[in-house]
Amino acid sequence: MNKQAVRAATIATFAVFAINGFVFASWAARIPAVTRILDLTSGEMGLLLLMIAAGSVIALPTAGTVIGKVGTTGTIRTGGFTVAFGGLIVAFALSQHNVALTAVGLFFFGIGIGLWDVAQNIEGADVERLLGRTIMPQFHGGFSGGALVGALVGAGLSALQVSMSAHLLVIVIGVSISMVIVPRYFLPETANSGSQQTQTTTALKGRSAWSEKRTLLVGLVVLGAALTEGAANDWIAKATVDGLGTSESGGAIMFAVFVAAMTLFRFFGGGLIDTFGRVPVLYGSLGSALVGLVLFVVAPNMWLAGLGAVFWGAGSAMGFPMGMSAAADDPARAAARVSVVSTIGYVAFLAGPPLLGFLGDHVTIRWALLAIAVAIIASILTAPAAKPLPASEYQGAGSH
Repeated sequence: MNKQAVRAATIATFAVFAINGFVFASWAARIPAVTRILDLTSGEMGLLLLMIAAGSVIALPTAGTVIGKVGTTGTIRTGGFTVAFGGLIVAFALSQHNVALTAVGLFFFGIGIGLWDVAQNIEGADVERLLGRTIMPQFHGGFSGGALVGALVGAGLSALQVSMSAHLLVIVIGVSISMVIVPRYFLPETANSGSQQTQTTTALKGRSAWSEKRTLLVGLVVLGAALTEGAANDWIAKATVDGLGTSESGGAIMFAVFVAAMTLFRFFGGGLIDTFGRVPVLYGSLGSALVGLVLFVVAPNMWLAGLGAVFWGAGSAMGFPMGMSAAADDPARAAARVSVVSTIGYVAFLAGPPLLGFLGDHVTIRWALLAIAVAIIASILTAPAAKPLPASEYQGAGSH
């Protein structure tokens, strides 16, 4: 493969990760505005947001089949245009103050995000394989960086009182343009996951990846990592305010500390995997997350809690991208396996934090966060499943 083509594919893949994070976070930052426009309670808004989760959970298991039919480039574009379509519906629905139509738009938004996510991870794994070095964490760092920029843009537009409908229309236009241009620089489909024909055969006719022991164990590794990240995104600020009696700005600073640690470690952690191997780094990452979580919960002051947030964020950085790389070890089965592992991870990412909120009503959200430790320990116990597959085991991992 031409080095220039691989370099272009690397940049394009980083771009689609960053755009994905930007789109999702810029929407999330405006959720208070949507709640106000539709005159919903927090509980009602929570139910409305479940439409995104429902769309993603439906799309993720089918993404392998879609990739088998149209390739990663076609799937990225399908996902991106579906996100744009959903955003267009939501923009119109908000202008009409229509809750039901907003729900429909968010459902399509979730479908698009799900397809987009699986396809970008497949492309990332293929690029990583051709480069011969670990780069998947940097792609996920691009997502985190894009999300940070998206949140800042959303907050800025909110401060400027730019309407949510206008905001969404700009996102729709931006996503549509990027989906036309950026995927042109992806790897050719013949170099992508062993060939489109092989993908179709394995994704549609082969044994279901849901029946493969290794794939499910890798899914458990990702489950713990996704729950750890998702719970921090949703609850670390509130846990700081409620548990340490600090201001809302103090809670926001704690969240920023967590995100910064996670993003930086994603950008610079790839070398550790190349040096020490995937499983040892998983042990170190998950151990760091566990220590950081416990320290954050029991810390008597902001400084120690902040140190806990650093360890927690750094430990949360690598589990998800390493799980994606592990699922994609066998190029011919990558689409089906990444689809399964992504589904398990996203269910934890989307469903776990609300369950922690329910538990927090009984024991406070700060102490409820300790429940995550159970998932982290489960991920540590299943980490050996992420060991890279030797070429001799390709297309046969499910039998072990």
